Amino acid sequence: MKRAQRRPAAPYPAAWQRLSAARLGQPWSGVPSFATSFAKPEASPHAFSSGAATTGHPLADPAISRALKQRSDEIQAAFSAIEPTLKELARRQFEDNFASTAAEFLRERLGVAVPRELLTVSWAAPLDVRRLYAYCVLATFCRLIERHPERDLARKFEGESAEELIQRFGFHAIDITPCADGRLSGTVDYILRVPPAVVAYRKSYAGAMFDVEESLRHWETVELRRYREARPNEVSGRTRFLKIGVYHFSSVDPSHEGCAAHGSDDARAASALLERLHQFEQAVELTHCCEARVATLLVGVDTDTDAIRVHVPDAAGQMSTGRFIDNQRLYDLTRGLSREEGKQAIRVQVAESIGVATDDAATEGMRWFCGYLLKNNLAQVDAVRGWHGAGYADRGHTEQLIVIGDAVDDVQLRNLAFQAQMDTIEEGAPDLDVGVRILKSLHEPRGLAVPVLVHVRFDPRIPGARASAERRATRLQSATEARFQSLVDRGSLVVMAVARAGDTSTLHAVEAPAQRRTESKAGLHA
Repeated sequence: MKRAQRRPAAPYPAAWQRLSAARLGQPWSGVPSFATSFAKPEASPHAFSSGAATTGHPLADPAISRALKQRSDEIQAAFSAIEPTLKELARRQFEDNFASTAAEFLRERLGVAVPRELLTVSWAAPLDVRRLYAYCVLATFCRLIERHPERDLARKFEGESAEELIQRFGFHAIDITPCADGRLSGTVDYILRVPPAVVAYRKSYAGAMFDVEESLRHWETVELRRYREARPNEVSGRTRFLKIGVYHFSSVDPSHEGCAAHGSDDARAASALLERLHQFEQAVELTHCCEARVATLLVGVDTDTDAIRVHVPDAAGQMSTGRFIDNQRLYDLTRGLSREEGKQAIRVQVAESIGVATDDAATEGMRWFCGYLLKNNLAQVDAVRGWHGAGYADRGHTEQLIVIGDAVDDVQLRNLAFQAQMDTIEEGAPDLDVGVRILKSLHEPRGLAVPVLVHVRFDPRIPGARASAERRATRLQSATEARFQSLVDRGSLVVMAVARAGDTSTLHAVEAPAQRRTESKAGLHA
């Protein structure tokens, strides 16, 4: 493969970075703001410790691992504080002026503003803890988004920017589709450690079964920007758009803790996603002229250890579900080497996996990119071993909430949120059903409701875009509540909708329709 010419091009903004010059609108207009002053809660005894983030692997990246660990500790502490806070509040619910004192207490302890109607109680209508808990989970998640955490921790790779690096590998933009399973919530920042600056799109689907037509539109958007603005590079550059599909499996309990959408069948999950990647390639080639081509890559994740499998494409771009590099094995193979020896060992393993020499020109770009992912993930495997020993203690699901609509990547953490991206409920019903089934099994035995956040983005530069986004959010909220009406009626599912101004941290609460809002208030303490 001929290398693309290197040039000091302007950084390519990913989907959530493209509107940074258009930060319009006021947050949470007309409703209580989640962006209140934050008093850091005491860490739960179940929160991760901030101990060593490395066990000494030569390719570990301790600085990035420590920063990611600190971020995960803060997120864990924020959610872990909710239940003990509400337990304490429940014991005081019949005190005088409870609503006022409770609102201030929640603001101080959790950093969230709670509507007064959720705190108005009497001896005949006690505190609706299920609804209050769900609201606090959703509000905490939104507050963390509004803090706008720094995510570009891996922007440089040994002195070279990620944008320049992937162009040398032969790519100009990356589209990542992981499974919606909450254990893949940290796919970009933690597991793959790919800087968001080079990730043009990231959307989750149950079983990673992405919509081919939508991915085609994403590719067209990126290519149009290249033609119109020469971003991220000129169309004459010999680079391609790279689509990565990410499935998952469990090395400890493969028959029960694999992908729910594929019946915990690893082979089925990998083969179904590989076929979907093939369909995307065909869609690009058949609908556009001039030998339009994209690159695709299949990656698996062991949710017990965060170790990846990379199914390296051969010279013809073909992948096989049975041919891959297991990074758990590669970790042990390279652990006793020097840093340079470790990198060379990765190059050799990648080349041998497809039966070519390490200097094979036809496969060079993709091989080096696969090596880049493996190297990044070795640092994550090392960090997980340092934090948790052999692997995560929570093998299964422990998600806090479901996010539907547009993707949320700002707040990433393993098992934090089940994400199901969709424009309509009809489109995303299978994904949403999987998420509700998972969280219902987690929350209902504890008497808690399933929190669902409808998250819709809009471009503040476009007249009427916010109103359109709010209508879409309202439709999704109404359709979700209608689909799970029995759960809503008994207070076991709570849906909240927000519209977001592009890539900013500005969130706008979307009011429910007046009739439904009145009904909700009337039945609040039923």
